[in-house]
Amino acid sequence: MRSIESIQDIITLSHALESETRIKMLQLIIKNKDINYKELADALHISNGAITHNMKILEDAGLVEYVYSPGLRGSQKNCTIKDYQFMINLLSFPKTDRVFETEIPIGHFTLYEISPTCGLASRSALIGKIDDPRYFAAPEAVEAAILWFTKGFVEYRIPNYLEKGQTITEVQFSFEISSEAPGYCNNWPSDIYFSINGVQLGYWTSPGDFGGEKGLFTPDWWDSNWNSYGLLKLLTITKQGTFMDGGKISGISINDLNLEPGSTISFRIAVPETARHTGGCTLFGKGFGNYNQNIKVRSIFTD
Repeated sequence: MRSIESIQDIITLSHALESETRIKMLQLIIKNKDINYKELADALHISNGAITHNMKILEDAGLVEYVYSPGLRGSQKNCTIKDYQFMINLLSFPKTDRVFETEIPIGHFTLYEISPTCGLASRSALIGKIDDPRYFAAPEAVEAAILWFTKGFVEYRIPNYLEKGQTITEVQFSFEISSEAPGYCNNWPSDIYFSINGVQLGYWTSPGDFGGEKGLFTPDWWDSNWNSYGLLKLLTITKQGTFMDGGKISGISINDLNLEPGSTISFRIAVPETARHTGGCTLFGKGFGNYNQNIKVRSIFTD
């Protein structure tokens, strides 16, 4: 889910969605996943030029993006959905010079310690062998679009661009996540813990490891008996505490993290052996699940 943080972004999104042609294009892209320009033009009975014009508007609004695949004459440019859920807050638009946003691919973890069942896969293939933690150290692991483990953790380094005199007042993490069961099990609770720089923020209990139907972006080659999608969660740390989707999970505040210019910011997602429900963890990135995103990070700061 993308947060709309400016009046101009609202105008751009509204313009993209005011056209029946563009709505039909989005429906075709969602239904057919990686569809190319010619296929769109043929399906809608309009010219390639019209497709190009309307695709630019959809791209500017952050609704679509492109992926490339081998073709008969070099690479082929295909279209895929980028975002399809939005949160608009008409009462609060933080200044863009006081907000930093980035997206961390789920394969870009900097530290891990995990137990089987476990594994990783890119958009096109498994990475190494399943249930073998050694492949989390493989060079190809950076290409992971899904990863899973039963117990342990993965940790990510978050960029810190604070300058002298600036103070972080809020940090948000958005990610698609579920439990991890052998195969899949829609009723498989797991207590998943979160921490920053070793400070435990709290935990959230995932209700299950979801499958039985393909996620919106899960590739066709993925085994139908494996987990296919997760839940989109928003973890927020403010001066008032730590919240998951607006519900308070602990009293740990942004002030407890001592985030200063130049300091390291390490974000850990874990299922410890001491958890009441050790049902594992699955992270979904771009190209898997129902939300075509990696780990989105948003920092709000003051001068």
